[in-house]
Amino acid sequence: MNMVLAIVLIIIALLLGLVGGFYGARAYMKKYFKDNPPISEDMIVAMMSQMGQKPSAKKVNQVMNMMKHHK
Repeated sequence: MNMVLAIVLIIIALLLGLVGGFYGARAYMKKYFKDNPPISEDMIVAMMSQMGQKPSAKKVNQVMNMMKHHK
């Protein structure tokens, strides 16, 4: 009986660890991407310059807003 109880407690602890780890990692990644966006304004300016467009501040802001709303 003690063996069955120990196995059940181990399984419960593993499940709680998996669920807690998943949500902890999810929250960490959301915060990380909010603080460090994958594409910055400098990258957009460089991309527009390579495509032959003249990157004005208005165009860069439009692209950044489109990316924020797309999430």
